[in-house]
Amino acid sequence: MIKKWTKYFAISFAILAVIVFALFPNKSVDMTNFSTDGLELNYTVNKDMAMLSETDQADKTAINTEYSPFLGKAYTGFKEAVAFKESRGNYRVINDFGYIGKYQFGLETLKLIGIYNADQFLYNPELQEKAFMANAQRNKYVLRKDISRFEGKTISGIKITESGILAAAHLAGPGSVKKFLRSYGNDTFSDAFGSSIKLYMKKFSGYDTSSIVPDKKAKVTL
Repeated sequence: MIKKWTKYFAISFAILAVIVFALFPNKSVDMTNFSTDGLELNYTVNKDMAMLSETDQADKTAINTEYSPFLGKAYTGFKEAVAFKESRGNYRVINDFGYIGKYQFGLETLKLIGIYNADQFLYNPELQEKAFMANAQRNKYVLRKDISRFEGKTISGIKITESGILAAAHLAGPGSVKKFLRSYGNDTFSDAFGSSIKLYMKKFSGYDTSSIVPDKKAKVTL
């Protein structure tokens, strides 16, 4: 009987020791054999990123880098700056009015450039990038005479540039841009969020959009 109780207390003591050790680790552990010499410790992970899964971290990193609006004044800088204004570069966003994707396309505009499946479009970054180019090509064709006539002039305090015209056309459509230019700023347009042709003309001025070739029948193909 004594042996039985002795065994019981021994087991209990061992379990208690494990618990105490886990809760109150020994503070006097000798660390002299541990060193960070030669290790690369220059890392930066903010607390929000640390909470994400590896896949989510990759997605977040892509959004924060690939779609940065600070990419210079070439075509890439232009389209990414527009994307940042439209959606913060998010390919999968849908706003309250049904505009979708990184560049916030309306469904009717997508049909004009040959895209009829909104779900396919929303989950296909390559398709969205090609859609932006095709739409810009169509707009540049429609507005080619206005670009030639008004580029370099000042309307409503804004210097008119080709990239500003194309950005405004992405916002409001080429017809609204024609009205704005030909009325010298008296006939303008603002969307439901308050973004106006004047704002886009100013915000996206001075980019090099010469690589956008005017094309009346531009369509998206994969």
